[in-house]
Amino acid sequence: MSGTFILALCLAVAAANAAGTKKLHPLPANAVILAFGDSLTFGTGAAPGKSYPAILEKLVSRKVINAGIPGETTARGLVRLPALLDKHRPSLLIICHGANDLIQGLGERQAADNIKEMIRLAGKHGAQVLLVGVPYPGRFNTQPPFYATITGEFNIPFARDALSKVLVDPSLKSDIIHPNARGYRMMAEAIAAVLRENGAF
Repeated sequence: MSGTFILALCLAVAAANAAGTKKLHPLPANAVILAFGDSLTFGTGAAPGKSYPAILEKLVSRKVINAGIPGETTARGLVRLPALLDKHRPSLLIICHGANDLIQGLGERQAADNIKEMIRLAGKHGAQVLLVGVPYPGRFNTQPPFYATITGEFNIPFARDALSKVLVDPSLKSDIIHPNARGYRMMAEAIAAVLRENGAF
């Protein structure tokens, strides 16, 4: 076996390994992104058109549907999601959920189980998934460990700090738990960066 052949083989393996670090397939120009969650997705605390999904749509030049419902728990979200997947047939589902479970003391295990089922549903509908980490209420620099665990289990990209870095800064908030327009823009920019890093664009 020649040295040239061995070198070419090593380079091919290295390229394959590098490609393997990308967790998303490229999204075509006509792809639909479904932003799913509660008031943090809806955009509570900012004017219409200033939510993170609205800003993300401009940043990535893809249609982004805002499917946020204020006050929703993961249990109610899980019931709502299948119809949205059927209707919109998204190429990508962004899940930012769990805040109301934490606020209402419904338990981290329940939230984790529901989010896992959301990811499974997305897969059955052919949608890729990005998970946004949601911090503990009042402890915005920390978040339940299940978010990181889930992303490892399903090998999906994780916007770990997209929300946390906003909520620790009072100047980026409209109230104690919601970003303002500047905060939602920062959140959208962080999510767009994770999407690009993981091969979506």
